[in-house]
Amino acid sequence: MRTLALEKAFTLVEPGPVVLVTTNDGEKNNVMTITWTMVMGFSAEFAMTTGAWNYSYAALEKSRECVIAIPTVDMIDTVVGIGTCSGADTDKFRKFGLTARPGKHVRAPLIEDCLANIECRVTDIVERHGIVVLQGVAAYYDDARKEKRMLHAVGDGTFIVDGRKLDRKEMMRSKLPPGV
Repeated sequence: MRTLALEKAFTLVEPGPVVLVTTNDGEKNNVMTITWTMVMGFSAEFAMTTGAWNYSYAALEKSRECVIAIPTVDMIDTVVGIGTCSGADTDKFRKFGLTARPGKHVRAPLIEDCLANIECRVTDIVERHGIVVLQGVAAYYDDARKEKRMLHAVGDGTFIVDGRKLDRKEMMRSKLPPGV
């Protein structure tokens, strides 16, 4: 094994999929790319890393709600494009041709072009670490969508794409807690 620079160690522990997070500040919709996400337990509770450096953060902090939209590999250029421009001066929905669909429980829109959407409420903001904790209130999944492979950011401008699924449900069934 060779030594890896410690500041690159984070690229070895890849988090959840890259997501698009939509917000509404009471006047307009916006969307940001988030590459650091995680599931918190077996509930619909999630965490993501963001902060005041993202234009959408002010709307997220004010409204205390958002939508996590899960794009697929065919949307990689859109995902990167959204992440490299600001909602302060760009209507990202228009620029990237995204189809906004009203949420049922939050003001932020769902993105119809994505594989899945989760309407969320902010339950905690841990400013010291730039972590926003979210509680899902509704989830939607597009079974008819042909492309279902998700993106994972390595952190240096490269991405990993979900591959083949391996089924070990039977093997794990007796090991899981009841109800999972």
